[in-house]
Order: sequence, then C-alpha cells, then structure tokens
Amino acid sequence: MRRSAVRYGVVAAAAATVLSVAAAAPPRTVPQAAPVPWAAAPAGHAPPVKVPVAVGHGGAVASVDADASAAGIEVLRRGGNAVDAAVAVAAALGVTEPYSAGIGGGGYLVHYDARSRTVHTVDGRETAPASADAALLTENGAPLPFAEAMTSGRSVGTPGTPATWATALDAWGSKPLGELLAPAERLAREGFTVDATYRAQTEANEARFRDFPASAALFLPGGRLPEIGSVVTNPDLARTYATLGEQGVGALYRGPLARDIVRTVRTPPVREGAGRVVRAGDLTERDLAAYRTVRRAPTKVAYRGLDVYGMAPSSSGGTTVGEALNILETTDLSAAPETGYLHRFIEASRIAFADRGRWVGDPAFESVPVRGLLSQRYADSRACLIRDDAALVSPLAPGDPRDPVPCAPGGTAAPTTYEGENTTHLTVADRWGNVVAYTLTIESTGGSGITVPGRGFLLNNELTDFSFVPANPAVHDPNLPGPGKRPRSSISPTIVLDRHDRPVLALGSPGGATIVTTVLQTLTGVLDRGLPLVDAIAAPRASQRNQATTELEPALWNSPVRAALEALGHSFRQNPEIGAATGVQRLPDGRWLAAAETARRGGGSAMVVRPDR
Repeated sequence: MRRSAVRYGVVAAAAATVLSVAAAAPPRTVPQAAPVPWAAAPAGHAPPVKVPVAVGHGGAVASVDADASAAGIEVLRRGGNAVDAAVAVAAALGVTEPYSAGIGGGGYLVHYDARSRTVHTVDGRETAPASADAALLTENGAPLPFAEAMTSGRSVGTPGTPATWATALDAWGSKPLGELLAPAERLAREGFTVDATYRAQTEANEARFRDFPASAALFLPGGRLPEIGSVVTNPDLARTYATLGEQGVGALYRGPLARDIVRTVRTPPVREGAGRVVRAGDLTERDLAAYRTVRRAPTKVAYRGLDVYGMAPSSSGGTTVGEALNILETTDLSAAPETGYLHRFIEASRIAFADRGRWVGDPAFESVPVRGLLSQRYADSRACLIRDDAALVSPLAPGDPRDPVPCAPGGTAAPTTYEGENTTHLTVADRWGNVVAYTLTIESTGGSGITVPGRGFLLNNELTDFSFVPANPAVHDPNLPGPGKRPRSSISPTIVLDRHDRPVLALGSPGGATIVTTVLQTLTGVLDRGLPLVDAIAAPRASQRNQATTELEPALWNSPVRAALEALGHSFRQNPEIGAATGVQRLPDGRWLAAAETARRGGGSAMVVRPDR
C-alpha cells in the first residue's frame, strides 16, 4: 500500500518487473481497479506502480505492498529461495505495514519443499505469559471491555515472528538473516511514501497513539497525521533490524531488547494526563526466553483430485477450510447457478465454524480431533444437514467428529467469538518450485497501540483472540487463556498440490475469522468455478461464521442474488471489505502467475522475476 521514497537497489531492480507485466496478464473477467493515484513523491523519487497480476519465470511474489514484493524479487534474483524471499518480504511489511504485522507479533508459515515434494508448517503464534489463567481477560468475574483489553499490556503475547524466521531459515533457507533484513533496514532508515490507506489507518488509531509518547513520535510526526505523499522513516526499527541481523533473532528473546519489551508490557508508557485505562501485563523475560515455534504436520484433505494442505491447530484455518471443502466435495459447484453455489458455500462455512468453536484450540492444552474433523465420513454426516430449499439457522450446534451420526442435530450451540480483521499475507515461489504461504499479524489494526520505546515496532494484542469467558457456559470452550497457551487463530495459509505432489496453487489472506471464508471462496472460485486466480481474488465475497447473519460485500449486497438467497431464509449484513488475499499459481507450461487484490486495501502487488514480454 505504500511506495518507497528512496529508490535504493531493491526497489529500482524490481521496478522494471512491475511496469512490464501488465501486458502479460491473462484475460480477466473481473474488471481491475486502476493503479492507486498517489500524491507526488519528492522530486526524483517516483514510486513504483502496483500491478495485481504478473506472469513469468524464475519465481513470483505477491503481497499487499510494492516495496515488500520488490524486496522478495531481489532476493530471488540473487539466488535466494522462497523461504529467503518470504523473510525479506515479511521484514519489509514490518516497515510499510506496521499496523498489520511486525516483529512484535506472530504468524503461521506453510512451506512446500520441491526436492522432497512435501509440505511443512511453522506455528509462530504468540503465547500467553506463564502466569496466565482462564481469568486473564476478566475483572471481578466479568469480561474486560474489548477496547480496554486490546490497548493494554494484558493482551500482549510473547512475539513469534522473529523465531518463525529463524526456524524457517534454519530448516529451508539459504541466505543469512542479515542479508535478508537489509532491504527492510534501508527502507526503514530512508523512508517510504504515505498512501491513503496508511493515513486512514493512522487516523483510526490517532487517539490511541497520542496516549503513548513513543507511538505518537513514530506515527504522528510533528504531532500531526502524516500527509499522503509525505515521507516517513523509522530509524529505530532500522537499528533493531541491524541488531537482529548481526546477533540473530535471539536478541529479541534475551538481553536488552527483551528487557525493553518486558518493561513496556509491565509498565505501559502512557503519557502524563491521559484519561485512558491501560492495564499492565505480566510478561516476563523468562516468558520470552522460553518461547519456541512448533513444526507441525500440516492438515490435508483431498478435493477434486488435488491435495489441499493447511495450518493445523493452534490455528483453526486448516481444519475449518478442510472440513468445509469436504462438505462441498459431493456437490457439483461448477454447474451450480450463482445462488446455488453461494448457498452451499455459506452453509458449509456455517457448519465448519460450528465445529471449530467447540473443538479447536491449542493442542498442547486441548484434545483436538483433527483427524475426525477432516474425515470425509464426518463431513458427509454434517453435509446432509444442508437443504436446497432452506437455510440453516445460527448458532448451529456442533457435531461430534469422534462419533459421526448422519444428520444429527448436534449438542448445545455456542456463538462465534469476535476476532479482529487485520493481518497481512504474502505468497512466494522460486525457480526450483519451492513455495511459501505466510500469514503474519499483530492482531488489531495497530496491535496494542503500544510501541516499544527506542525500538520502532508495535506490540501485539493477540491474547484478545482468546475467549474472554466461555462463549456458552454450557459448552466446553477450548479457547480460554492458560499459561503459555496459544490463542486460537483463523489464519489459513494454504498450498494445493496435484496428484504428482507438485504445486498448483498457494494462497492466504488477512481478515480475522473472515480469513477462513476468504480462502475457501477463493479456492472454490479457482478449482470449481474456473476463475483465473486474480478474478477469484477480486470476486465479491460472502462470509458466514455460524452467526445469525452472513456478511456480504457491496457488490453482492446490491445484486439480485441477495434477494434469491433471502428467499431461502438467509439473513445478511453489509461489510465494505472482506479479506485481502494474495496467491501464486503454477501454470501448465511451468510459468508462475502471481496475483493480489485489484482494489481491497488499496490493491496488492504481484511480481515475477522474469516477466513475459
């Protein structure tokens, strides 16, 4: 969404790629938005152009930001692989997308290894302090107001993003961390150009940022909102990246930086006279030193002759997308009219979310029946609840994957708890055929709102992804806080392989719980409806999460299909924007196609190493 102010090597090298791929884009059925009109950058610093689709050879990168995508392309050009490039892109997003992701947060990475033709994952989710218990987000037995919980030390979990980079690079990378952080370090030091989205997100957080002097100094330079077209820098983050590059990511988990994080959480640096209630957290240096990522087996389901791999719990993404695909497997979605397709998609999502709420949590604390949730037998027992002439009613009761009973009404229903709708996603492929789908986050837009003084990054508020109290006291809630526990996530990085275990498609999205439905709708758009990837990403979205109403984007809200679905009993509410997906696709002739949003969040940035001419 931002454009670099300084044309250093990474951006300059990739600019030709960005500008040349437009003519190579395949035919599209969904009109693309024009490039976002930026205010004039400083003389001599023309910002690179965002292009949402690119086709060519040598590897591909898709993200929300042109500077970040360019950093990944430069790594690929210099012989780096997909994991190397993914780290470079993620670090750059920490500069230009600081309200969505950064080293103060966490995420999940799914990796396809072309040599072994296998899929692996890294769980880099944040963890609660060792002192946390089920009452972490309550006072006097009542849940904290969400606005107070999110802007507090109480909601900050141990960051997992730097450890995720180290785990992935140790397992599959080929370049040193310092080399991969260099583009982001330069971007932070020399600056990038503010766009409309960055300004709007800053404005939405202005009141919070003003209550924390370090946040105000960084994001409200001169005490004012940054103007579109102005240049902002982050020298503190540049120095922090330099430290991590020289000392390794362990510098964030032990030593002076770790102490700064703990001090900020335990004594939030609120300005004198602020009227905001900002609760202290209980994160300790021992919590940071004890943090570990988890290498988990991916989830896997068969769909239309392909294998779909995703992220296992602690994320609910892989199980929920997988269960919904299994429910849809027995329906010919390619031949269905739009109303029938959306009806089935909505109902499959509703059922999968009902089961998610009851069964999915951190497997270190909960017995999560992953195999049962992903079995076709269980999906069939749930799919028979769907009727062609009437919509189901939410909240729908969960089933029992341990003992599937066809069309059983299920147990007691529980409502779906709230998740913030921010985060960012990147997708990368390299010339050897390795692929990375990586979603990272600091939770809410702006995270906790609290910047670590002198370090240049925001702390997450991921612990608000826990249930504050049980969603329904009569139903076991697997997502209550606990010591060292990972809160449940909806992050859904996904890789699809063909019957020869070669990559076909990889994608993911931000958007809180709407991530699941965005990924599911995009997958079915490509695999069932035959849409080009960029069109499937751009298509208007619906999102049903076992709630009384289904969210619709304006294009569906204003279309005749809404009335047709309402006639079946569906109820809707409007959401101006759902998700912001990116993906890469391996074409039959061996070329890579990268695709991103055409309009959502200001449009995304797709690039390839050697574009078609």
